Amino acid sequence: MDTYLTFGLAILFILLIVALVGAFLLRRATQRATSLRRLLDLADRLEADLKSCRARLQQAHAVISLNPDLPAASEQEAAHAVEAGLRALLQQRIWIRDYAPTASQSELDAATKAMDQTRERLSPLLQALGQAQNELDSAMREHIRPDSPT
Repeated sequence: MDTYLTFGLAILFILLIVALVGAFLLRRATQRATSLRRLLDLADRLEADLKSCRARLQQAHAVISLNPDLPAASEQEAAHAVEAGLRALLQQRIWIRDYAPTASQSELDAATKAMDQTRERLSPLLQALGQAQNELDSAMREHIRPDSPT
């Protein structure tokens, strides 16, 4: 009878260890899945930010081209910067596709942090671009508005 008790405790101990290892693996898999989802979400958001920036720059260029007195030299540089950002994002997406499934958690965290920082740096630039666009639109309305009779 003592043998059955010892055997039962051994089985119980083994089951406990298996349950703990299973819980650890499940937690790790869930954390990886969450990190991958966050990384892909950030990539989508960054792409949307860059495309919005490109559209705003094109809109600003269209308005500026109506007035030859306004400088337009930096428009090409800004367009190149946005395109470079989109190419870098494509490289990041290729890394996600090819390496993220086998990357360590710290590599996933580092990639997520880098993309988050990129969005944080881009955010004030997008806000400034939006403000400049509003000011440009306002200035152009003032410029093309016919003089009101007094």
